[in-house]
Amino acid sequence: MKKILMVLTSVSELGTTGEKTGYNVAEAAHPWKVFKDSGHFVDFASIKGGQPPADEVDADDPIQVAFTKDETTRAGLYNTARVDVVDPEQYDAVYLVGGHGTMWDFPDSEGLQRLVASVYDAGGLVGAVCHGPAGLLNVELKNGFRLVQGRDVAAFTNDEEVAAGKDKVIPFFLADRLEEQGARHVSAGVFEEKVAVDERLVTGQNPASAAGVAKEMEKLFAEVIHQEKAEEQHEAAALRAEKDAEKTAKKEAADTEH
Repeated sequence: MKKILMVLTSVSELGTTGEKTGYNVAEAAHPWKVFKDSGHFVDFASIKGGQPPADEVDADDPIQVAFTKDETTRAGLYNTARVDVVDPEQYDAVYLVGGHGTMWDFPDSEGLQRLVASVYDAGGLVGAVCHGPAGLLNVELKNGFRLVQGRDVAAFTNDEEVAAGKDKVIPFFLADRLEEQGARHVSAGVFEEKVAVDERLVTGQNPASAAGVAKEMEKLFAEVIHQEKAEEQHEAAALRAEKDAEKTAKKEAADTEH
């Protein structure tokens, strides 16, 4: 079992428009189901902590409904940890949930930057979808390079912002900012699914890509678990060989005495 931390925005309003926003429930719910069905543990954190604001729940989506009714999830979302105080060593992966609010509080959160860098530097996975990749901006790894530098990254596109009618509201175009920091922004058509995997960084373009991001992360987890089991078997075999050698040595010593 692996531990995944989902990080959510704390922004409830689109700039100064008065229009409500929050984390995208579908982008949290569908990966949650993938991780939960695989037997992994999902925890929640947000930029400011407490109960994060959420976008509308699609009542026709049974996965979103299940997510909002799950008692463990409800308890976790009721009082999320603040990213600044989260211990990254407790998690095998961090997954950045989208929603337009992330555009205002993800990029400049030093706590989020430290969390993402620490998890990745320790060999963990980093996932993000839609506007969640805003939390990849300004993340610097211990090797001195930005996390997104030279990597394929999928995120909400400029055309999708226009189609959603948010191009005049957002503080910047996410795809452009990612490219400014050295990423190779990859995309499919407007609102079509697109998932990019670059080593241990998995990103998705829009809500339709959320489950796909989690599934690709699950594939990477499976590889890690397989390697861990192989190492355990190797260590167990080495220990057995050592014990057998000790028994043989003792027996030979006893035979020599007689």
